[in-house]
Amino acid sequence: MIRCHLARLMGERKMRISDVMRETGLSRTTVTLLYKETALKVDLEALDKLCELFNCPLSDLLEQVPN
Repeated sequence: MIRCHLARLMGERKMRISDVMRETGLSRTTVTLLYKETALKVDLEALDKLCELFNCPLSDLLEQVPN
């Protein structure tokens, strides 16, 4: 199972979904699905933009955990 830590990263920086949308150019749907951890697939460009925004490696955003 892949866990997405977008909600935690946003909380640490007191960011809202609209802030992430504005800063990255990603759609509300993409950000919301990642925030709620309901996304079934993610575009690599979206992951790159989020890592750039939060100045973090991909491993800080996504984590594989045992089922």
